Amino acid sequence: MRIDVLTLFPEMFTPLKTSIIGRAVDSGKLEINIVDIRDYTLDKHKKCDDAPFGGGAGMVMMPQPIADAIKAVDPDHQALRIYLSPKGRVFKQSVVLEYSKKERILLLCGHYEGVDQRVIDLFIDQELSIGDFVLTGGEIAAMAVVDAVARYVDGVINGESLEQESFASGMLEYPHYTRPQEFMGLKVPEVLTSGHHGNVEKWRAKKSKEITLKNRPDLLEKE
Repeated sequence: MRIDVLTLFPEMFTPLKTSIIGRAVDSGKLEINIVDIRDYTLDKHKKCDDAPFGGGAGMVMMPQPIADAIKAVDPDHQALRIYLSPKGRVFKQSVVLEYSKKERILLLCGHYEGVDQRVIDLFIDQELSIGDFVLTGGEIAAMAVVDAVARYVDGVINGESLEQESFASGMLEYPHYTRPQEFMGLKVPEVLTSGHHGNVEKWRAKKSKEITLKNRPDLLEKE
């Protein structure tokens, strides 16, 4: 899979070079291309924003630099083009799985008050929101999307791990414990050290349902 990220602040994406995602890139399982939108502006001062028509607070990203960046990176429109925006569809596990089946996705990070609407109308396939809140820019949202989607690319993470985590079964994940067996007065539940796999699975299923009922009862309502 190839993921292109268009941003005014490429230096923010250093975390994607580390840990599991970094190893996936190094091994060739995943390609992440960070594109600096400023490289495509025609302004000699590298300006990419201007005041909005009609007045109002803040600045808006101009269409020309973004349009030229998209045309340079994805000239034949092979990628699913996504604009990170609080006005978009909500990002959740079903969307993660949908995107993970794509060979290419392109993520556009807005900043300031957003981007000129004509960029969205002419070049964007979908607007996407990671939740009901507003960030200073789309970069953090883009990193969340890359991380979540990349985990489902073949070979990036063990398949069994993906099957057992939150949302995979429609519920939240059960608690995990490791050594030592007792820590600050709290002991690991006996069932987990019993060696009885059937009882372990029953305990995990019960705890998963309890946690989901407590924190996300809406997930159980969908059953």
